[in-house]
Formats: sequence, structure tokens, C-alpha cells
Amino acid sequence: MTTLASERLPVEEGNAPPALPGRRRRMPSWALTTIAIVVGIGVFWLLSSFTIIPSPPAVIAQMFALAADGTLFGDIGASLARVLVGFLLGTLLAIPVGFLMGWYSTVRGLLHPWVQFVRMIPPLAILPLSIVVLGTGETARVFVIFLASFLAAIVATFQGVLSVDRTLINAARVLGAKDGTIFLRVVVPASSPFIFVGMRVGLGSSWATLVASELIAAQQGLGFRMQQAQLFFDLPTIFVSIIFIGLLGLLMDRLLMAVERKVTSWQERR
Repeated sequence: MTTLASERLPVEEGNAPPALPGRRRRMPSWALTTIAIVVGIGVFWLLSSFTIIPSPPAVIAQMFALAADGTLFGDIGASLARVLVGFLLGTLLAIPVGFLMGWYSTVRGLLHPWVQFVRMIPPLAILPLSIVVLGTGETARVFVIFLASFLAAIVATFQGVLSVDRTLINAARVLGAKDGTIFLRVVVPASSPFIFVGMRVGLGSSWATLVASELIAAQQGLGFRMQQAQLFFDLPTIFVSIIFIGLLGLLMDRLLMAVERKVTSWQERR
């Protein structure tokens, strides 16, 4: 006779199944970030005690000195403007070109060899040519930043379109969707994670290229300030510039991640 669940005899203590282990509680991300910052500053301070690296108080003092006379804010504004212009122009051009390469095989065959060829050339190798052709003004510096972000974003977008599940496209066709609808409703959303990865990579390349471009014929900027400080062995100023390049790049990267989470809210995350 079947025994109801409520009438089942209790399991003896010795035969009870082992309890499932509880899920380990993860440390909050803000706590991990705080620990990482404290440890990093501690290592920095330790190294400064037996090397020529300046101590954190010396770097902070130099930061306030540069901010007091407006030098720091002028350099930040100049560098940030160059990165934003070059990065935005490169990304805005790379995304549609990458979509065309991924969607149309003819465009892919015509452009893909050249994209791969130019991608193998470091943007810094293009810098002398851009200065000779475009001059020593802002155009040459923005161009190499544009090129760095463009190459990263176009490859990511192109790969994103190729990685779209063909089952989704075929299912949309069966339901009567036209090519334009499939492209906007299936290909673009599915490619979005790849595009944002390319944008983040391109942003890092833009900041790396900026510093090199400002070493030549620039009159203002964080990279220019580092070069001037090198001539006078001014290590605190060099560290101030390095720290602000990292902070600005980190802030822009976090903004991109926030936009990505909003746009790709359908995607599962760990």
C-alpha cells in the first residue's frame, strides 16, 4: 500500500542522507576592490623605500602642485579630447564596415585582406608617416588614435557577425522575415557583445597610442608632460601622468561596460 508523504515514518538518524554543503558566500566586489587598492598602494610604498621610485606622499604632493597652477587640468583636457575624438571616429566607422564585411561576402573578399594587412602594422609605426603627410598638428595625433580604435572595432564587429547562430537566421527566414529585419532584429543584437569587446580593446589601444603621439611635437598633454619630466628626472610628475592615464582609461572602460550591460541585458552573466 502506498504511503502518503505526510504518513511516512521518520528516517533514522544513522541512515539520514548527508546534508548538502551550503553555498559559499562570496566577498562583495567593493571589498575586493578596496583590498586590491590597499595592497597596491602598500607595494608601491614598499618599493619606494629602497628604490628611486617616489613615495605615494611625494606623488600626491606633486599632483596638488600641478593642479594648483592648472597644468594638470590642461594636460588632462588635451589628452582626453584627442582620445575621445580618435576613438569615437574610429568606432563609428568600424562598426558599419564590419557589418558589411560580415554580411556580404563580396565586401569581405575585397576589404578583409587589407584590414588584416594594416592590422599587422603597429599604429606607432604609422606615426612618422602621418606626421610627414599630415603635419605636426592635432590631425596627425588624432589619426593614429583613430587607426588604433578602428582596427580593433572592425575585427570584433566582423567576427561578431560571422559568429551569429545560423539557426536563428534560418528560423527568421522561415517565419517570413526579410533581410533587413533579420539584420536589425537578429544579427545586430547577437553581434553586440563582440562589438563592445572590440570597443574596449580599441579604447586601450587609443590610450597607448596617445602617449606615443604626444611625445612628438605636442605642447600639452599627459604624454607630453611625461617627456618633459623625463628630461629633468622628475619622477613624481611622471607617476602623476601615469596614474591619471590609468584612471581616465579605467573610467571610460567602466562607462563602456555600463552601456554594454544595458544594451545586452538579455545575455546571461556570471
